[in-house]
Amino acid sequence: MDSSILRRNELRHLPKAILWDLDGTIIDSTECHFESWSQALKSHGYTITREIFDAHYGRNTQSVLPLYLGFEPDPELFEKINIEKEEIFRDEVVKKGAMVPGVESWMRSANQLGIKQAIASSSGMKNITTMLSAFGLLGYFDLLVSGANLPAKPEPDVFLEAAKLIELSPAECLVIEDSSAGVQAAKEAGMTCIAVLTSHTKSQLTAADLLVDDFRTPLLDAIGNLA
Repeated sequence: MDSSILRRNELRHLPKAILWDLDGTIIDSTECHFESWSQALKSHGYTITREIFDAHYGRNTQSVLPLYLGFEPDPELFEKINIEKEEIFRDEVVKKGAMVPGVESWMRSANQLGIKQAIASSSGMKNITTMLSAFGLLGYFDLLVSGANLPAKPEPDVFLEAAKLIELSPAECLVIEDSSAGVQAAKEAGMTCIAVLTSHTKSQLTAADLLVDDFRTPLLDAIGNLA
């Protein structure tokens, strides 16, 4: 057992659940998303700059596609681009994605401590299950929540939905995020938030309660730094 588990009684307050973002937080998939958006848009005669992609990374497709196109697409165009993008992404992330260093050790520690774990991601459910299955992580989670059809982060809906389904109050949940929109959503939900510096800079994530470079610091040490 992780030696940090032996020190659990030193902490007065553990979260009852960890609500994990997925892309950029658990799986380093940012480049896979950019590449899949670039290819899908190009096949329909459109382009995307890195600047506009970075500015809106972490939000769901319903909210970002009009921003990437510069106009509101009709339902047929939306569906065609969305389907192409997601198919390309699932292929790319299995081949080129990677777990953020140390992330599985946090999941393992949370399980050992009896902390529930849920995915609360803007991605569609097929993307969520594809990534977790490809990296052998599906078994860590009590619940998977997709925000694809909910108001996009920075709205708090996906986190509030996860808390409701896992039957806990927002105050009992710890969110782990990588994007500024995700951090804002967590704070709007009334939750504590740890942000990992995989896709955004420290200056973009100042609203988080704690910043970590990756997950190689033990989970209990990070939680202790929140107290």
